[in-house]
Amino acid sequence: MIQVGIVGGTGYTGVELLRLLARHPRVELRAITSRGNAGSRVDEMFPSLRGHVDLCFTEPSVETLAACELVFFATPNGTAMQMVPDLLDAGTRVVDLGADFRLKDLKTWSEWYGMEHACPAQVEEAVYGLPELYRDAIRDARLVANPGCYPTAVALGWLPLLEQGLVDPGSLIADCKSGVSGAGRKAQVHTLLCEANENFKAYGAGGHRHLPEIRQTVENVLGREAPLVFVPHLVPMTRGMQATLYGKLTTRGEDLQALYERRYAAEPFVDVMPAGSHPETRSVRGTNQCRIAVSQPQDGDTALVLSVIDNLSKGAASQAVQNMNLMLGLPETAGLDDIAVLP
Repeated sequence: MIQVGIVGGTGYTGVELLRLLARHPRVELRAITSRGNAGSRVDEMFPSLRGHVDLCFTEPSVETLAACELVFFATPNGTAMQMVPDLLDAGTRVVDLGADFRLKDLKTWSEWYGMEHACPAQVEEAVYGLPELYRDAIRDARLVANPGCYPTAVALGWLPLLEQGLVDPGSLIADCKSGVSGAGRKAQVHTLLCEANENFKAYGAGGHRHLPEIRQTVENVLGREAPLVFVPHLVPMTRGMQATLYGKLTTRGEDLQALYERRYAAEPFVDVMPAGSHPETRSVRGTNQCRIAVSQPQDGDTALVLSVIDNLSKGAASQAVQNMNLMLGLPETAGLDDIAVLP
């Protein structure tokens, strides 16, 4: 069995990681850290894990974590970069679910995250963990920067069009909606039931931290700048995310349905829906699936893509497990065969 650790196991992403790893056929959980809850049982905080996780939270230490073959960081931004160099030196691989290693431009990272980066050399080494685009590099990586939830839904939705140069880079609009769990488990006024329930609102319209991450992926594929528009919204549901994507087509007559089906035919976690479909967030709840529908409304010059994921799963924890599987030479789908729960 492969020894795995989690730094920061008390948030929504942390418990989703625990749920997935507890039933993974090749993984044994060795350490789960939490400074504020060290010494308490994991299943006291998360009763859903009773009978599946028999561990206590511990203080995070390099010595303990270095005994693991791979460590996940499900921590606030700025935390992983303090420990990652020592873990890599000890031979432990890392998947960071935070933003510490996602952006290659350190000046841009500092502007958006309000701090200086502690380990620039590791930023250069890190591989962006979107398997559908960087699978081969992930297999050889010591350090993977797990993508954000919005960037995952947007990138997978746009990739086929970008790779074929079929859309005008200046016309790209990403109109995205997320469930409240995307804001994390900490207490905040805007996520209180009476604030979020029966309410719908945009936020970060003037600039959101995921914008430079989305732009980095798009520009890497295009090889040029892309002044895209990204607007996130909060919807009154616990988990789930939809990206509604628009782009002006540069070529007419392309069969977009066939293009998407070809691009994702071999991808185990991207499902291109039949023509005319409208994918639902509940159809991916608790899974690593991204479901996509593409159309060209009224046969016009605009491509419309609908991309849905679970923000805690494909948008975070299950994609991290997918990356772990690739890094450790395991079957890519190991431990990720869940079917969404309905209703």
